[in-house]
Amino acid sequence: MQGLGLDLPVGAPLSLTALVLSLGIGTVLAIVLRWHFERFGSTLSNRSEFAQVFPLIVLTTVLIITVVKSLLALSLGLVGALSIVRFRTPIKEPEELAYLFIAIATGLGLGADQLVPTVLAFAIILGVVTVLRWSRRGREHTGLYLSIDWGGADTEEPLAALAGVVSEHAVAADLRRVDHRNGGFAVTYFVDLQGPEVVAAMLDALQAR
Repeated sequence: MQGLGLDLPVGAPLSLTALVLSLGIGTVLAIVLRWHFERFGSTLSNRSEFAQVFPLIVLTTVLIITVVKSLLALSLGLVGALSIVRFRTPIKEPEELAYLFIAIATGLGLGADQLVPTVLAFAIILGVVTVLRWSRRGREHTGLYLSIDWGGADTEEPLAALAGVVSEHAVAADLRRVDHRNGGFAVTYFVDLQGPEVVAAMLDALQAR
């Protein structure tokens, strides 16, 4: 009996020229993405430090997709290989996650030899984000916590004075906590200010009262 032969597709041959071209374009796009995040990002973390991973993500994704699409066996084993990878770095802001998705999508597109659609979509996405950022300028507020300890015996008048000063300087104020202790009190507000420059004025007004 003759054995049955199965002709399975093994994928397209790996082109070093296409890989180098994709890596070159990916390097340029990753640098642009890093600059855009540092310039227009609004996260409170160290944006320059976080943006250093964008070139690594883009180029690594390009390499993985380029190699995987050339061999069927690698594509089948990719899921099992990636299942053991665990990322322990916490993503504190949704904006950071969005930029990571842009970096991964860019690497996927370039690795799949979709150079023109990837570059075009990359430019459109960053263009839309830039327009939205510029349109919000002048309307952004600064939200922070304000904690004050009062050690005097009288609590009613200082609380009323504090509420008056906060409402005068803040766009919105949310009283989060009031604790009475040792004859005084500790109060915590979450205030929404028009800008960082209002903080100094509000602190001066509080000290004056």
